[in-house]
Amino acid sequence: MLKLQAVPGLHPSFQLDQAPTVAAVRPGLRAWQTGPVTSPPTLSRLPWVWFTAWLLVGAGYAVSLVGIASIGLFVLPLPVLATVLLVRRQPATSGLPGLISGLGVPLFYVAYLNRAGPGTICTTVTGGRECNDEWSPWPWLALGVILLALGVAVFVGRQRRASLRS
Repeated sequence: MLKLQAVPGLHPSFQLDQAPTVAAVRPGLRAWQTGPVTSPPTLSRLPWVWFTAWLLVGAGYAVSLVGIASIGLFVLPLPVLATVLLVRRQPATSGLPGLISGLGVPLFYVAYLNRAGPGTICTTVTGGRECNDEWSPWPWLALGVILLALGVAVFVGRQRRASLRS
């Protein structure tokens, strides 16, 4: 069996009769400060699942609002039912900012539909041509990105505050 011995002249942290001392710079510490080495906090995926569920609910409400004259009233019961189911589960409320992000999903679809705009866009179809007036997709895309980013920012901020409290 191999027996390890302390080597004279080594730094005390390398002596075998003591536990090694390890120091590392962590975020939030000054460059000259050290703190204990800890594993990085693991992010649970469950809050992101709740965020995604609320995002889908928000998209459902937005589709219901945008299509109120056509399919909106038929779509509305789905997000209402999903809201009732999600509110009953206490952990699900952590993903509530997803509702904000979900409002932007239909705006991405409108931006996609108007991707060739602005102006009159003509396409060739069987038996002739079809022309449509399209809007600029950029305002729709910008508003969708703003809503998506706002929901994510609120969610991440709430998650950080919750992890600092615990």
